[in-house]
Amino acid sequence: MTTILFNKPFGVLSQFTDKGTAGSTRPTLSAHIDLPGVYPAGRLDRDSEGVMVLTSDGALQARIAHPKFKAPKTYWVQVEGEVSGDALTALAQGVTLKDGATRPAQAKAIAPPDIWDRNPPIRVRKSVPDSWLELTITEGRNRQVRRMTAHVGYPTLRLIRARIGDWSLGDLALGTWRCLTDY
Repeated sequence: MTTILFNKPFGVLSQFTDKGTAGSTRPTLSAHIDLPGVYPAGRLDRDSEGVMVLTSDGALQARIAHPKFKAPKTYWVQVEGEVSGDALTALAQGVTLKDGATRPAQAKAIAPPDIWDRNPPIRVRKSVPDSWLELTITEGRNRQVRRMTAHVGYPTLRLIRARIGDWSLGDLALGTWRCLTDY
């Protein structure tokens, strides 16, 4: 069985083919990974970056992706505004979104991480500061982290998944992958 970690760039679909509109030319995993038989264990939005696990092990794929296993996923989130303690408390307790209450999360303010530049860069407004937080969740609803930060008043500018379960981004360069042997 094969399992790899991949550092997905912004704008890349988390699938091997683009099943969008006819003639679509959006970049996919196949532009970065030429390894037969591995499939994504979960998804990462096209406009999000960071670690993905791909595997040929169906049981491992289910343990990572299926909500019943509650695999923790940690994100570095750049938001518009300076995050308040009240917002961090609300995120930690769980917030109520249109599709129901989220599970409690781990939330803390962090210094800007030492990471690659995003291409294209985020939009910057000189009159509005930004800040970073680290958010760990144990569910994976559609655009959940973005909806959670917006709910507490801080729109997400950049979203990077830094960890899935025991596997972290570490020094994995953007757009590259490495084989795992520790599962």
